[in-house]
Amino acid sequence: MPAVSSPVPEYDYVVVGGGTAGAVIAARLSEDPGVSVCVLEAGPSDVGDESILRLDRWMALLESGYDWDYPVEPQENGNDFLRHARAKVLGGCSSHNSCIAFWAPAEDLDEWAAMGATGWGAEDCFPLYRRLESNDAPGGHHGRSGPVTIRTIPPNDPCGRALLAACASAGIATTPFNSGTTVLRGANWFQINSRADGTRSSASVSYLHPVVDSRANLDIRTGVQAKRLLFGEGGRCEGAEFLLPDGLRTAAVRARREVIVSCGAIDSPKLLMLSGIGPAAHLRQTGVEVRVDSPGVGSHLQDHPEGVIMWEAKQPMVSASTQWWEIGVFADTEPGLDRPDLMFHYGSVPFDLNTYRRGYPTSDNAFCLTPNVTRARSRGTVRLRTRDFRDKPRVDPRYFTDEHDIRVMTRGMRLAREIVAQTPMAEWAGRELAPGPAHRTDDELFSYIRQTHNTVYHPAGTVRMGAADDSGSPLDPELRVKGVRGLRVADASVMPTLTTVNPCITTMMIGERCADLIKAG
Repeated sequence: MPAVSSPVPEYDYVVVGGGTAGAVIAARLSEDPGVSVCVLEAGPSDVGDESILRLDRWMALLESGYDWDYPVEPQENGNDFLRHARAKVLGGCSSHNSCIAFWAPAEDLDEWAAMGATGWGAEDCFPLYRRLESNDAPGGHHGRSGPVTIRTIPPNDPCGRALLAACASAGIATTPFNSGTTVLRGANWFQINSRADGTRSSASVSYLHPVVDSRANLDIRTGVQAKRLLFGEGGRCEGAEFLLPDGLRTAAVRARREVIVSCGAIDSPKLLMLSGIGPAAHLRQTGVEVRVDSPGVGSHLQDHPEGVIMWEAKQPMVSASTQWWEIGVFADTEPGLDRPDLMFHYGSVPFDLNTYRRGYPTSDNAFCLTPNVTRARSRGTVRLRTRDFRDKPRVDPRYFTDEHDIRVMTRGMRLAREIVAQTPMAEWAGRELAPGPAHRTDDELFSYIRQTHNTVYHPAGTVRMGAADDSGSPLDPELRVKGVRGLRVADASVMPTLTTVNPCITTMMIGERCADLIKAG
């Protein structure tokens, strides 16, 4: 007798990817008990998993089983050893990162609107930050009752306090963050999305955990990796096909209304391309049938490249921390900027992830500054390696292929030394471990940078939104995929330009706005 196939489950909405934006979308859509929502997440649940929930353990997640751990393609001007950490767990990178919480500068959002993303200016988006947060910082602009707990890091690290004093001596004043005004030059303790007990206030913790057991209309499936999107007549996206947790069998779900892809800036373009939406020549070359020739899919990859300069500490560094990277420093390297082009993270731990292999000394008792280029101009790509969904994509950020990025990063190395040379750091700063005092000229500094730089793990822009008639943007301003129906994308890939600051909270904001757009019809 022929096998009897099981009916394909149907929902109103299917959210592919339960990450930083996807968790928000699923929670907001399922607020309506008359609407059914299915979430497909390749990773495990984070519920009850202390290795995920404890924010101070975040660095152990890099290159772990919770990490897709994407290598980069050989780099013309960058570090070939670099790995792009992408979270493989419910909550996505908000369950995996250091939870540094920033509102995007108004200038970033207004730039999005000016580039064709109508409705995404600061006036439109700032109310969404207010909606999502419960913030302990002063100011009438802040939200006090949102799902995401945002708090200011307490000034408990004595080396960090000395660093802020050193910044002030170097002309970088202690300045509050998230005050509603863009910080062009200033330093302070970060705000973080973390609860007072050290539990990360990720998208999953904040939006899904409170409702996961109480909403019958919300079906969260973990351990299922999307293979491709399903389309029906007239080019309507009708659902998704995925690999079951046994790693052998395939299943599918269907969406009566819409499918929302929220797999992140690397995996969202991958899934679209596997489904026939992307640069036609590349898809044909890879053996994928072309559904929509969309050259912007997987293009315009942006990131925050990050250098490191590390000192041995003269005194014992702190043995406890909220997340070990508690201070940010912003600077401008040329006159006339409306946003800082340089940012540092201060780490109270050694960071030899890319220096030790190159022969630089390390220490268990060290601190570092990590300059990063906030508005890098280098652009890269995400491409399929093969037509097999199980294969990792080709990630080519093309770091430092624009001279601007080299100049800013080199200036960052010099400014880091200038800050740490100030009197307040005299009792803390021992020998410079990496790159070391022998690296003085711009050429010597950049030779070190290109061999040892990392990333702040902020890929974005690979499925960017733009005007309806902009052939380079795969999405319209309502996050709808051009050339098909019933399909949206919502995550950091949709950003026309990467935010100047850490983008996690902005990605949650994108989820909020996506849910609003869907509800508005």
